Amino acid sequence: RLLMGEVGSGKTVVAVQAMLTAVGSGAQAAMMVPTEVLAGQHFKTLVELLDGTGVGVALLTGSTPATERIKLLAELAGGGLDILVGTHALLEEPVRFKRLGLAVVDEEHRFGVRQRAGLDAKAPAGHAAHLLHMSATPIPRTLALTAYGDLDVTTLKELPAGRAPVTTEVVSEAGRGEAFDRLRSELDRG
Repeated sequence: RLLMGEVGSGKTVVAVQAMLTAVGSGAQAAMMVPTEVLAGQHFKTLVELLDGTGVGVALLTGSTPATERIKLLAELAGGGLDILVGTHALLEEPVRFKRLGLAVVDEEHRFGVRQRAGLDAKAPAGHAAHLLHMSATPIPRTLALTAYGDLDVTTLKELPAGRAPVTTEVVSEAGRGEAFDRLRSELDRG
């Protein structure tokens, strides 16, 4: 399934619910994102949302220290880890799930077809993981799969209550200094 929605529309909450459903069914879930910063953000969100539930969550990126990586991969292969969040590092050969049942790919347009298929191939032999692709900006190839392939689509059309609308502005080269001043002001305000 392709889940489309603006930034802040709730795609991550939907993904968390889907991952919890997989874990509740005895499977593992993976969430692959294109950057370490985004992986860290998703990991932090999952840890906060799942605090006290007993669901095991870990983060794997290219920066994961070797000793931590060895321990994490052993726990994952043994089935002791429920949800793994990471970057392209999830596609590496040593990453083995005991029972991958759901693969979530955020910003799916940033991954190639083989990369997304590579995550799906981490499911146990003879099984295919359920796939949830998320994007605020799906590319034409992905949209073609919704029209002609086997990819269903769900669109989140509303923002959560109280969410301010996003405003996009184009700034000319002459206005660059003013744009930086505004950015500094917003950062100073937090």
